[in-house]
Amino acid sequence: MRAVSKKRPSTGSRPLVALSLLLLLPAVAPTVLAAQGSNAGTGWRVGITFGGISTVGVTFEAFRDSRSIDVTLGTFSFRDVGVSVVGKQYVGGRAARPFVGIGLWGVLAASDEGTGLALVARMPIGVDWTVHGRHSAGASVALNRALAVRRPDPTDERPLNERLVPLPGIYYRWTH
Repeated sequence: MRAVSKKRPSTGSRPLVALSLLLLLPAVAPTVLAAQGSNAGTGWRVGITFGGISTVGVTFEAFRDSRSIDVTLGTFSFRDVGVSVVGKQYVGGRAARPFVGIGLWGVLAASDEGTGLALVARMPIGVDWTVHGRHSAGASVALNRALAVRRPDPTDERPLNERLVPLPGIYYRWTH
């Protein structure tokens, strides 16, 4: 009798497939949620963030009705700088508006061994709350996955972490 070998399916592509499906959500969500609408108009907001891509950061957001482009500049330890660009889709037109987004985060970090770079895909999910007039506060959890890394130590050849890493954050913004 011959032994039958059971070949296990490769799990290497599963995280990539899951991330791809999550990244497609903002492309589909606007059509599904368009009926809820938003009459936020057109404008921009500026604010401060804590958590997420940095310990502390500054954020600029240009919006038009229920969509926006959010650019955040931040640092964890003042030996690094991170820039995130995210397209967001808000849901509803009330004081508390949930949102979902998709974007990229680039990090440049210096150490005694040299300078490192990373490019990360991001998908924030959160809620934005208009506290009073032009003042807003918000919270989100961004699912992050490394796309490319150049480590400070050129001999370090560890593979990329393929897991989705959730990073929570809060912010305050002022609408112009």
